[in-house]
Amino acid sequence: MRFAAGPDRLTSHGAHSLMSSSMSPAAVARLSLLQLSVTGVLWGTTGVVVQVVAERTGLGALAIGFYRLVVAAGVLLVIGFPARRRIWAAFLAAPVATAATGVGLAAYQALYFLAVRLGGVSVATVVSLGLAPVLLSVWETLRTRQRPSVAALGASAAAILGLVLIGGDTAGSPVATAGLGLLAAVGSGIVYAASTALSRHTAQGVRPLHLTTLSCVIGSMALAPLAAVEGLVFTPAATPLALLFYAGAFATALAYALFYSGLRHTSSSVAAVVTLLEPLAAALLAVLLIGERLSVPAVVGGILLLGAVVSLYVGTGGTTKTTKTKADKAEQPVTPAETVGIADR
Repeated sequence: MRFAAGPDRLTSHGAHSLMSSSMSPAAVARLSLLQLSVTGVLWGTTGVVVQVVAERTGLGALAIGFYRLVVAAGVLLVIGFPARRRIWAAFLAAPVATAATGVGLAAYQALYFLAVRLGGVSVATVVSLGLAPVLLSVWETLRTRQRPSVAALGASAAAILGLVLIGGDTAGSPVATAGLGLLAAVGSGIVYAASTALSRHTAQGVRPLHLTTLSCVIGSMALAPLAAVEGLVFTPAATPLALLFYAGAFATALAYALFYSGLRHTSSSVAAVVTLLEPLAAALLAVLLIGERLSVPAVVGGILLLGAVVSLYVGTGGTTKTTKTKADKAEQPVTPAETVGIADR
């Protein structure tokens, strides 16, 4: 995917129509998984960015999150300016869904940051990120009335176990008011799962660039009051400003454009598993840039996570026939990646 000068060059309908006509369904499915994998890696870089910006500016996590969304919204509005009428039309066509997607983006980010502050990094990461694939798998089982395949359950279990091992590497983090931190982490996981499911549904009818722009604009507006209470004033400097721009333009704008694009051809539960690459990327960056050391359990956890994601890539080529459930009839045609994690598709 690339940004082009035309008003609608970075669009889901045009790009995905081109992919569908020139690529096999399995190749389209793998490309969607690749988009989600890159998303997870980009999200994983935000931890180091937040840490450095906080140290240099004194800003809190909510304020940094707000600036991140503001920068992303600004970049996307500039890129999407030629298509502004279509972006506005996309909002008018589904105002509740797009608004809920933006509010969900702000809500689970705020709850996650709160969980980190109250309960420590380990609790926030394992509970909030680990809960989402489980909830989404249950939801898809109820929606489709089909049980997940053994392979899909194995991939999810391996990914969550890997997440627990990586998160356990930070078990020594200070834990203050752990009960409230746990509640915030659970809330973040629930909102993340709901937002992912809603985003997948919304992404079927709204182009990724349009949905990303609307989500970041609405999300920044929703997060503004909380960030203002925490404090938004800081002394500008080159490094923090550059990092905030990176966090907004790449780790948010580009990442969510890829996320929403990947969701069009991938089930919500599989997307949640693939984006668990986020904590793995964060841990590796901490080793490379900050000098932290990974324990043996964390290394094993990383291997399990990578193995789970690779198994999903391999699984996309194993099925060429697809069927539609009653719940799917109103949506776009099902592609092989959507069948990953659902038995007998």
